[in-house]
Amino acid sequence: MATPSNCDVPNGGADSADDFVETPKLVKVEAETRPDFKELQSIERKRREILLRAELPFWRIIMFWSGTCLKEIASDSLVWTTICIYVGIRIFANVIDYIPESVDMLSKTNIGILGGFLSFFLVLFVNQTNGRFLEMYGFSKACSGRIQDIAGLAKTQLPAEVGEKLVRHFNAAHIAGYVGLNAIGMGSPYSKTFFFDHYNAENNLLTPGEMKILSHHDMDNSGLCMKELTTWCQLDVAQARKDGHIDSYQEKYMHDKILAFRAAMDGMYDYTDQPPHFFYIHFLVLLSALYLPLFAIDMAYSSGWGDNK
Repeated sequence: MATPSNCDVPNGGADSADDFVETPKLVKVEAETRPDFKELQSIERKRREILLRAELPFWRIIMFWSGTCLKEIASDSLVWTTICIYVGIRIFANVIDYIPESVDMLSKTNIGILGGFLSFFLVLFVNQTNGRFLEMYGFSKACSGRIQDIAGLAKTQLPAEVGEKLVRHFNAAHIAGYVGLNAIGMGSPYSKTFFFDHYNAENNLLTPGEMKILSHHDMDNSGLCMKELTTWCQLDVAQARKDGHIDSYQEKYMHDKILAFRAAMDGMYDYTDQPPHFFYIHFLVLLSALYLPLFAIDMAYSSGWGDNK
């Protein structure tokens, strides 16, 4: 029986030699700064609690602070600047007893056009980010689905020892894939020390010898460990075919499931590596920075002056 220790296992599982090179990282988040396993469990519990809030009546939903936009708004300097502009103008309007000439001038302007322009792009942005979230969630569920497919096929078509090894490697690839997301984009709360090692010790996914083979990978800052483990799964299937446990059709079907898993995991890496364009974000922030102060001025001036205040 072939094992990773006695097979000619490539240093990765990628499609080309270039993929095996671990490029320097602009930012490396140390594993010790990431949540430990208990903190990860607490985060997951809070996430599931937030999911259930959507079923509550409106008066309870509006009372929540965590998981809402209120926390971000409360610490946003642009929001407070807008409020201060409005309050400052209204204080000035209540102190004086005449109508400034600027009131007549501002009454001829229409900033509503800029507001409509900003609202249009904000709607597009929200739809885009929500679509990205749903697609990435779909990738995540597809990964677990392909593992369940392989687990069922291994249970029914392979000897217990061969099937167990295949499923062990597949589950290890899944966990390593989430840890490797730290290599790109905004990163991931999962770490080798507090996430992969915990499940590896709990479920005996990889032997000490297999861990030694993978030690040249920086799992916390690279997706190559996941790719190599995925290749190990393909080698397990190929060896099962050579040993006569499955036929060529069954082998191809299993390979398709394994490659579908890798494609789904790569999809998460692709989305993480390319967030919404900075030009787009900058454009929305610029429009907001221009519109909100003008909106505060317009509302403050239209609230009354002199005898009409």
